[in-house]
Amino acid sequence: MACFPPDVTFVTTKSGAPSLCERNFAASPCLKGISSDRIIVQEGFSSAALAYNDAIDRAQTDLIVFAHQDVYFPDTWLGDLDRSLKILDSLDPDWGVLGGWGTGRGGFEAGFLYSVGLGLLGKPFERPVAVDTLDEFILVLRKSSGLRFDPALPHFHFYGMDICMSARKNKKRCYAISALSVHNTSYGHLSPEFFSCYWPVKRKWREFLPVKTSCVTVSFWNTDLIVLRFKLICFALLARDLIRPRLEDPRSALEFMAGAPDQGAEGQYHRALAGSTAGHKR
Repeated sequence: MACFPPDVTFVTTKSGAPSLCERNFAASPCLKGISSDRIIVQEGFSSAALAYNDAIDRAQTDLIVFAHQDVYFPDTWLGDLDRSLKILDSLDPDWGVLGGWGTGRGGFEAGFLYSVGLGLLGKPFERPVAVDTLDEFILVLRKSSGLRFDPALPHFHFYGMDICMSARKNKKRCYAISALSVHNTSYGHLSPEFFSCYWPVKRKWREFLPVKTSCVTVSFWNTDLIVLRFKLICFALLARDLIRPRLEDPRSALEFMAGAPDQGAEGQYHRALAGSTAGHKR
């Protein structure tokens, strides 16, 4: 029997250098053969929430994948997603949000991706893993779930935490899935907007604190935020070479992984220095 990939709409927001989206998201092998009405590229929006809610309204499919423009989807990605969806049909058909990397209390992490500066994170696994929050470099939800992004949230940070907390409030669980992708991010730098976006989600989800995200734990005392800001200042003053620019070609990450299966040492080193795992940047 023939196996057909799920009918899905891919959504990204495009900004900055025009080549960034073209070299990564738009160049993804998994998008080849997908009709143009199944790919939505958003430009000119002041926040991810506004861009993504507009895409939800425009999408012609129930299943929607939201991704950063610097994410590269290998040709295996849709098959990996389909496998996870079939498992969830039995495990938890009312799931809320899926993603490529998730976190939970006590430092728990799950997922499978290559992130520039961090190397290979995680390893293949069979069943989707329940998590508290998902990194927004990839988020998957169903239009029929009724979940939407909060239009009051500014800029392009913490909307992953927010949509996961909204799912939790609606008694829907979130899962990390085993679907390898490359996040061709510029590692080692966070914009000022990241820190300003922290406060709205802290106020909104105060009753659930602390809430761990892939970058920082949102808490009453803001300990992680203070430590993260201090580390970034130290990196800027003492270790500028730790900042890792994006790859010219994200395919090189997959080629590197294929040629060096134990390459995770660099990623482990930088993870130890940064004190976090997948602090992805839009």
